[in-house]
Order: sequence, then C-alpha cells, then structure tokens
Amino acid sequence: MNESSTATIASVLLVDDEENILSSLRRVLRGEAYSVQIATGGEQALEILRSQPVDLVISDARMPGMDGATLLAEVQKHWPETMRILLTGYADIGTTIRAINQGQIYRYISKPWDDDELRLTMRQALAYQHSERERLRLEALSQAQNQRLQELNETLEQRVMARTAELEQTADMLDLAYEELKRSYVTATEVFSSLVNQRIPKDKQTNTQVIALVRAYAELHGLDAAPSRDLTMAAALYNIGKLTWDDQLLGRPSDLLYKQERERYRQYPVQGESLLMTLEPLQDAARIIRHHQERWDGSGFPDHLKGEATPFGSRLLKLAVDFIELQRGSILERRLNRDEALLLINKYSGRLYDPQLCEQFISLCTELAPDITLADPSILALDTRRLEPGMVLARNLHADNGMLLLNEGKPLTALLIDKLIAFEASESGHYTLFVRTAEDATFATETTP
Repeated sequence: MNESSTATIASVLLVDDEENILSSLRRVLRGEAYSVQIATGGEQALEILRSQPVDLVISDARMPGMDGATLLAEVQKHWPETMRILLTGYADIGTTIRAINQGQIYRYISKPWDDDELRLTMRQALAYQHSERERLRLEALSQAQNQRLQELNETLEQRVMARTAELEQTADMLDLAYEELKRSYVTATEVFSSLVNQRIPKDKQTNTQVIALVRAYAELHGLDAAPSRDLTMAAALYNIGKLTWDDQLLGRPSDLLYKQERERYRQYPVQGESLLMTLEPLQDAARIIRHHQERWDGSGFPDHLKGEATPFGSRLLKLAVDFIELQRGSILERRLNRDEALLLINKYSGRLYDPQLCEQFISLCTELAPDITLADPSILALDTRRLEPGMVLARNLHADNGMLLLNEGKPLTALLIDKLIAFEASESGHYTLFVRTAEDATFATETTP
C-alpha cells in the first residue's frame, strides 16, 4: 500500500477471552481495510489503547476479571473518540444496559452475529467517527476564525477612526487648496485687468471702480462666495473684448460711434466671452460679460434678452459699468458727475435696467460714503507712513498708471511698507491704502461664508 492509502486504514481492536471468537471475528474482517489488533482481556486491551491509537473497539460482554461494560466505560472515559461496540448474548441484558449507560457504546450486536450486519455496523461506526472528527475540526477552525475576526473587529473601529481622520485632514487641505486656487483666479483676473488698462486711455479706465461697486453690492446684500467671485472677475475683465480696437475707437464715447464702429462696439461682449470660455473657472464670469449690455426691455445686445432672462450678474454689472462710464465720458460726450449719472440711471429704470435692482444700486451709491471703499467701518484709509506691520490690505492697490501693485488680502510687513514708501518717493506720488488691522482682518476671514 502507498502512504496515502495507509493513512486511511482504520485501527480496530477485538477483545474476547475465547480464541475461537477472536478467530471468527478476524475471519469476518479478512479483506476489509482495517488494521486489526486482538486482546484476550480488558487489561490487555487497555495496554494496547495506551500504546497506540485505536479507532474502534469491539468487546465481548462476558469476560473474566474485567467484563465488556467495564472495559468500554474505561475506553469512553480516557479515549472518548474511539468508537465502541458490544458483543452480547441474550442473557447479558444487565451488562448491555451498563455498557449503554456507562460506556456510551455506539451499538451492541447479539451473538451469534450476522457477518454482513457486523461489517455494516463497523463501517457505519467508523463513518460516524469520521464525520464527528470533521465536525470538531471545522468547529475548531470556526472558533479560530471567529477569534481572529473578533480581534480584527476590536481594532477595526480604531483603524476606521484613524483613516477617517486622515481623510478629513486630506479633504480640509484640498478645500483650502481649492479656495486658494479660486482666490488666485480672482487675483489673476485683476492683474490682467490692470494690463488691459494699459491699452485704454487713463481717463477712460473703469475696471477698478466697477470691481469696487460690485463687491460693495455683494457685501451689502450678502451674496454667496461663488457669485461674488464670478461678479468680481467679470468686472475685472468686462472690457477685454476692446483690446482689438484702435486708439481712436477706444477714446470715443459709444453714443458718437458711426454705423460700422457701432457694429464693432456691439461685438465686444461676445469677443470677451470667447476669450475666456476656454478657462473653466471663468466660464460663469464669461457668461456675465456676454450679457452685460442686454437691456431690461430687450433692446440690448448681443442676444436681445428681456427682463429676468438676462442673468442677474449681467444686470448688476451693467448698472456698475454704466454708472462709472457715464462719469468717464465713455458713453456720452459730456462727462456726468456722480449725481447726474445716478439721475440718468434712475430715469431709465424699467427700460434699460432692472427696476428693483436699479433701486438697490442707487441706494448703494447714495447712502454709502462718496468713496465706496470707506463704507466698511473696519477699513482704514491710511497713507504709506501711517501703515503698521500686521495690517492687511482691504482693497487692491494700483499705481497711477493703473498697474496692480498689491492685491486685496496681502499682509503688510515692515519690509513691504518700506518698499512702498520708496516706490512712492520714486514716483513722486502719494498713495492712500485701504487696510484692516490684524484683528479686523482675522474677524473678516472667519465670518466670510
């Protein structure tokens, strides 16, 4: 036999004090795949059990010294996995009952036995033993796995909490990075706006004032961060479509344009949108720019939108642009002062402008201080020599030629203040900076939605 088949052979111990019975049993088992041991008494059987593993014990009931019931009771006590069968005669009912109760035998077989029944009973006993061993093995495996699972569960919550904290920290960092990126886009548009101004006559430059107006409206009416950002970027770049104009067209009021020039003028909002649409963060601002020359009655351009079909941001931007451009002489040949511009805007409320928004805008411009950057009481207007380290710039600082020098939110250091003073001296100019103290800047940051 090979090694694998040897491993499957069951070990059987036959116990009887009569040699002829043992010989008969061995004959019955001839040809069966069993390893057979014999013992002529209980004590000898126990010695064999102590020396080697036995799968099945078949014992006669009546034996001198230790009878079968007592032997099988000892086997059950010390080797409970060993299967036990009792051979008994009809007169041995008491011994049989003891074997059942004390030895917990698998089966008893009456003498004389039927050979086929005996072989079948042995196979069933060993099959039962195999299934019990497999059950116990699987139970042990299940218990080990459950123990491991319990250990994993005990640490799972801690690992989940640690991982959650790590993900939350990563998410917070991404949020900060995203917010910084969005602020960077706003700053970039204002820098580019200052470059646009280099192309426009100094007395016609409007972007800085338009930006200040839409920001003041957004702060006063509590607009969310996203629409406020889009409005600011649109105000910074609303006239980017004019970059292709020649100097003569740039300096002429729109009401004095000839037919061909007027057609070109009507295209600048569309050209501005086209230049910005490829930049995804500027797409909403580009849409505001496209429609900022629409009119409430539908007579505007480029799409003749009427009423609230025009985006809110575009309606607000038109009010701010017209208010500033009327004072710069970019619309009418005569420059209007602040009050005249507001009167003219009010006159065309409901025709050119959203009447409700127009009322809010006029209120914004009339109730606030003449310089809208001073409307916020936490903002200080200081010359360069009154600046202190730790202050934060509350409004963009532009040079006299319109170039952006410092963007809003820039913390002022002693070195930066010295550079501003030196720059001011080299330009023979005088700059007023709108700043917040460090405490006010921190409060503004914490309360910004």
